[in-house]
Amino acid sequence: MIPAKGYAAQDAQTDLAPWAFERRELGPHDVQFDIQYCGVCHSDLHQIRDEWGGAIFPMVPGHEIVGTVVAVGAHVKKFKVGDLAGTGCLVDSCRTCSNCNDGLEQYCEGQKVYTYNSLGKDGIPAQGGYSNTIVVHEDFVLRISNQVDLAATAPLLCAGITTYSPLRHWKVGKGHQLAVLGLGGLGHMAVKFGVAFGAEVTVLSTSPAKEADARKLGAHHFVVTSDPAQMEAARGRFDFVLDTVSAPHDLNQYMGLLRRDGVHICVGLPPTPFQISAFTLLGGRKSLVGSMIGGLPETQEMLDFCAANDIVSDIELIDIKDIHTAFDRMIAGDVRYRFVIDIATL
Repeated sequence: MIPAKGYAAQDAQTDLAPWAFERRELGPHDVQFDIQYCGVCHSDLHQIRDEWGGAIFPMVPGHEIVGTVVAVGAHVKKFKVGDLAGTGCLVDSCRTCSNCNDGLEQYCEGQKVYTYNSLGKDGIPAQGGYSNTIVVHEDFVLRISNQVDLAATAPLLCAGITTYSPLRHWKVGKGHQLAVLGLGGLGHMAVKFGVAFGAEVTVLSTSPAKEADARKLGAHHFVVTSDPAQMEAARGRFDFVLDTVSAPHDLNQYMGLLRRDGVHICVGLPPTPFQISAFTLLGGRKSLVGSMIGGLPETQEMLDFCAANDIVSDIELIDIKDIHTAFDRMIAGDVRYRFVIDIATL
């Protein structure tokens, strides 16, 4: 076994704290990389607090992981020692279902293994990226360009692919009016991708103070959703609304901003069920859809696209001992726009 150290929650009531554990020995197709940076996702907090149920403790969170390859298994073909590498939300899947065969491992119908808070096929709990090293099958390791800002690339493994995938799937681009609901870790990446794909992008936000940031990110327009006059002026304007909000919110008012045949795409995870009037959908032949991360081929495509187009996340680099302060600030919306842990501080 390979000695490792990280920050773990021992149960849902205690803070993250240093914890020594072990990674598996390298199999013939495994890659070990030492972690340099790990992004902080809101789901990390949900999981360590067991807010979604079924938590496996002790738990090392983190699924926006980048670093340098230090060892490879005997049959590994995609990586060599010294390469930059990354791992996102998945470390394995059944490999045999139709979704896996289509490169859509995020929708695996068999045994899907998340990067943490999930049992591996060996029955051992998977541990995430708030740690110094990780061992992953090469098929679930992504290539990272050596021309990018590595720390700012880490959030692409979740926040990036979560917004890239639906925009690509619904072919959002030139000639489309795209609204991005919420300007946080996900929303700021949605703006960058929407602009890069050629869409005319509007940010929808409750906070007027975010307008300057939205325009700096490339947004063409800004609508304050708490202003009835601005919302009325935006009615029927958009082909797509990409909804990144994870707090409870009323979908009906945002569906009203869509044109006929418009699509409202949910990528956030509110804690309460949506309620929507059937008239809201039928009145304009509108669609309410959802999307989660992306498969391995698409995630690699996104990383390559970002490297070629100089796209990374806007980040604040933190010391791992400050993780709970970062959680508090994240809940308060006080981050522009993603915290990333410098694992050298572990």
